[in-house]
Amino acid sequence: MNAIISASELASELEGSRPPVLLDVRWQLSTAAAAGEPPFDGRAAYADGHLPGAVFVDLDRELASAPGGRGRHPLPDLAEFGEAMRRAGVSADRPVVVYDGGLGWGAARAWWLLRWTGHPDVRVLDGGLPSWDGPLETSVPRPAPGDFEPVPAAAGLLDADGAAELARAGVLLDARAGERYRGEVEPVDPVAGHIPGAVSAPTTQNVGPDGRFLPVGELGARFEELGVTAEVPVGVYCGSGVSGAHEVLALAVAGIPAALYVGSWSEWSSDPRRPVAVGPDPQ
Repeated sequence: MNAIISASELASELEGSRPPVLLDVRWQLSTAAAAGEPPFDGRAAYADGHLPGAVFVDLDRELASAPGGRGRHPLPDLAEFGEAMRRAGVSADRPVVVYDGGLGWGAARAWWLLRWTGHPDVRVLDGGLPSWDGPLETSVPRPAPGDFEPVPAAAGLLDADGAAELARAGVLLDARAGERYRGEVEPVDPVAGHIPGAVSAPTTQNVGPDGRFLPVGELGARFEELGVTAEVPVGVYCGSGVSGAHEVLALAVAGIPAALYVGSWSEWSSDPRRPVAVGPDPQ
């Protein structure tokens, strides 16, 4: 099953006998507070217009626990996550399509969580809301409760020690911007740099100017250049496990399974005992 769906494909499926559940996960990393500006409000954007029947999902409250020692977006309590998904109408036997405002990060976080906890049919709208040329609505739907019960997979999730080991024995990709990887700037977390051995692989380079993923062949070639092969395990991290989920999604589109270090740099850098590398080289 493909991990993404085009707007035209989604429009066709919504007209079918078994339309997917739609989740609106508009979110973006905000440094507005430091500039004295109000943060991005995904719920307000949803209220201004969303895909017909879509339910808003709050990434900070429903797809993550409160920030702390495990990072800025640690895993949510799975019982609470399951309740949120059931309220949104998510059932195990019905497909789900998630979308956001076009960046793809929020949608990818929902995609990754649902897949990791056992939902068999989840896709991301390629290009997000900007790719949709159909009608929008402002009314808030009241879906019938779903029956989805999250059951975490044994694989696909990394902790700090697992990420460090993968950086030594496999390929650990850093999905953040290159300047954050190199330690030149750090707008969010207290320490700049990267996990020793990790390879810089900004997730923004997996998409074209329109926000849609590059063709499968181009994605595969990019990851091959970064050292990804069928013979080695692959993992991804970012700042707090959101843009990293988007890189895991890009890898899935290219047919490459990868694990996610959800705590990511926000967890790693909070412990002064963990080593930090700076500069363009992995070590």
